[in-house]
Amino acid sequence: MKPTRREFLGWSAVACLASGASASEPVVDSHVHIWDLDKLQPPWLAGSGELNRNARVREYREAAAGIDVVKAVYLEIDAAPSQFQDEARLAIELCRDPSNPFAGAVIGGRPADDGFSAYIEPLAKDPAVKGVRQVLHGETPAGTCIQPAFIRGVRRLGELGLSFDLCMRHADLPDAAKLVEAAPETPFVLDHCGNPPLFDDLTVWKRDVDRIAALPNVVGKVSGIIASAKGRSWKPDDLAPVVNHMLEAFGPDRVLFGGDWPVCTLGAPLKEWFDALALIVKDLPADRRRKLFHDNAVRVYRLT
Repeated sequence: MKPTRREFLGWSAVACLASGASASEPVVDSHVHIWDLDKLQPPWLAGSGELNRNARVREYREAAAGIDVVKAVYLEIDAAPSQFQDEARLAIELCRDPSNPFAGAVIGGRPADDGFSAYIEPLAKDPAVKGVRQVLHGETPAGTCIQPAFIRGVRRLGELGLSFDLCMRHADLPDAAKLVEAAPETPFVLDHCGNPPLFDDLTVWKRDVDRIAALPNVVGKVSGIIASAKGRSWKPDDLAPVVNHMLEAFGPDRVLFGGDWPVCTLGAPLKEWFDALALIVKDLPADRRRKLFHDNAVRVYRLT
């Protein structure tokens, strides 16, 4: 069971009072998925149950009520490759609309494809496009990201001034480290804390995160972990070991917050996830909290 609303309101109040993470504190949400099923139909949504619904800007605004989101980053939605161009166009339009907080987009792409350079080079010229992501979990075979063609495509991103978001199984983090080492001029973002086994032994995950964090061209995103709590009773203390290790491994200047809405709702509403994180980091100095929730995302995703 999830905690009751009454229980969580207690955590929320403590977080805001103890940490100062109130609605007046500016937040950059570095990980937001937006989809309108009348425009795009990602194949995975058909079997995703409660996520198989529209997740538009208006719904995101409602979910983020009480959080002062001053900027946001669109994250690709694992669309079919045939819809990559359409998704990129919609993401760019989203970022050009001054009525919403979206200031940058990480679009979908397949770095190993023969046509990847022809696809990404024109898009890289648009200031809204900040990077590329290919989801590397699910049915994607282990070792995909360390194939020569994949590495070439990711290196090309660095040449174009774009980053690559790593989204993969925690068992594949050693491959992530090899990819980061093989593309030293490309900036990387490790999504979802490397998808740790949240309720199991974290020893191997910590070791693998430490290896990645030791590389200077990668930053860590504190996002996604709450979705792992789907169907379970959880409290901030369950998330704290992962969050605290990310903070320790990457340091104050290389870790950033991402809401992962609406996928986060598998474990909790966005505001409850945000409040739990605020409680976990309540004892950090104010400047470190601001880096986590705002400054680092602005720098990493170049959100001018």
